[in-house]
Amino acid sequence: MSHTSKIPNLKVIAFDADDTLFINETYFDETEKKFCGLMEDYLSHQGISKELFKIEIDNLKLYGYGIKGYILSMIEAAMKISDNTIPVEVIEKIIQYGKELLEKPIVLLEGVEETLEALHGKYKLVVATKGDLLDQRRKLHNSGLGDYFHHIEVMSDKQEVDYLDLIKRLEIKPEEFFMIGNSLKSDVLPVLAIGGHAVHIPFHTTWAHEKIDHTIEHENFKAFETIIEVLQLLEL
Repeated sequence: MSHTSKIPNLKVIAFDADDTLFINETYFDETEKKFCGLMEDYLSHQGISKELFKIEIDNLKLYGYGIKGYILSMIEAAMKISDNTIPVEVIEKIIQYGKELLEKPIVLLEGVEETLEALHGKYKLVVATKGDLLDQRRKLHNSGLGDYFHHIEVMSDKQEVDYLDLIKRLEIKPEEFFMIGNSLKSDVLPVLAIGGHAVHIPFHTTWAHEKIDHTIEHENFKAFETIIEVLQLLEL
């Protein structure tokens, strides 16, 4: 299992799922546009998006991350924006949008399969992602990538304490852990803070909640354009 690279003692490589392995945020953006179109008699699209985002963030502690919570937040936003006068047909439409979101095709991002193939057998590969357990397991199963992974961890959040729990379960030390993801806030900062290694691979759209407003300077941090560049770092 051991392999020499620029990161000595590395044992586990973890991948975020949404917008790291396959497209996700794009679908949410499309759904939000449809929702704004549905509600435009009440408020501007910008006003609707702002209201929805606020409700989503307030609901995170109750529903966690994922599409089901998003559907409930859209319904709540529709009720609030319309001052509880929203017709039941509009609620039906919102539920339909949510179900369509749950049935979106899985589109792998460029270089993902080749990267996993090159790493498989050399390191223990895990998925460390936020979201709804049922939905994330379905997406991974439908992606055809499931066989590459030793473990799938659907996390309620991605704070330092959540990563420490994961590392403890994997029975490794923080410096033996390497995280790859598209969110600086969720995939990079907490991992660096506990002594792990992290790579940021940006996706063209990022949810506002995941954005940070400063640059990262850290010896355990790298930023790449595509996932396949990780193989150069690991000298594969």
